[in-house]
Amino acid sequence: MTSINFEQQAVFDGYAQTYDQWFMANTGVFKSELALLHTVIGQGAHDKILSIGCGSGLFEQALKQVGVDVADGVEPSKDMAAIAEKRGVSVQVSTAEAAQLPDAAYDVIYFNGSASYMQDLDIAVANCLPALKPDGRLIIIDIPKESAYGLLYLLASQTGAYDDETLAGVAPQSPYPVTLTKPAIWRTTAEKTATLQRFGLTKMHYMQTLRQNPVYSNDAVEVPVAGYQSGSYVAIIAEKATTK
Repeated sequence: MTSINFEQQAVFDGYAQTYDQWFMANTGVFKSELALLHTVIGQGAHDKILSIGCGSGLFEQALKQVGVDVADGVEPSKDMAAIAEKRGVSVQVSTAEAAQLPDAAYDVIYFNGSASYMQDLDIAVANCLPALKPDGRLIIIDIPKESAYGLLYLLASQTGAYDDETLAGVAPQSPYPVTLTKPAIWRTTAEKTATLQRFGLTKMHYMQTLRQNPVYSNDAVEVPVAGYQSGSYVAIIAEKATTK
């Protein structure tokens, strides 16, 4: 079996500006995703929250504007982490699989769009779960493999470009860069649910957004709804049971 050096993974080094610029070109998508994140985190004024794969801190900065303070983050890309620090997040430069986290310190730990860039999600969850308080929530939000966006990104990765005739008329006006779809490991909602269940997280529910086809999803901001069957951005919210 090939060993994986989790300390050296930093897919987004050199792409920090590209990441932020993509969201600025897709403000409808950004606001829809932000609404989902805000909804599933909730409004606990005293909650201590950790963002795993916080990137440039773009979402965390936006959450502060609506009264949700995400003070801590984990991010493997030094480029991204530096921007997140400027946006008020205290960042540990590390992967989720290798991060050093205090026990039972957080009310909420969330993976917002980052799980698809983790080679071994089981190891990432195993490493982060002890840092969650009993009755705390572990939240995984990203693009399901089976969704419209998931299938689009899989096809774009295979063809190498959105202007390939195979994708004619189905890609958004400003699509997510193919260079960032290629290293992703797209997983189905069922696969991510099974990962959480393996760690005894059986009390969970789902919320979703980006239910319009990708070519239309930036046209309007969507209100998140329960479920996972039609959304291209899905949150799995799992509650950590109190230890008896």
